[in-house]
Amino acid sequence: MLKNNIELDVKTKCIESGVTQAKLAADIETSAPYVNRVIKNRETIVNKTFINMMEALGYDVRLTYEKRNAAENV
Repeated sequence: MLKNNIELDVKTKCIESGVTQAKLAADIETSAPYVNRVIKNRETIVNKTFINMMEALGYDVRLTYEKRNAAENV
């Protein structure tokens, strides 16, 4: 089982960082509508097969997010 709500996490991190969906889309060179579909949970971010394999091996998947230092962003 995937323990994260990745779509909500993306939306939350955008709000926390003061980044709009349009800015995020430009930063990753994709379209704002695509970012919106991801946030609205209409696109799957994590591969379902990967989750199924880990579950079959007896694992749940939990992603963690660690903010990089400004020096690491260069």
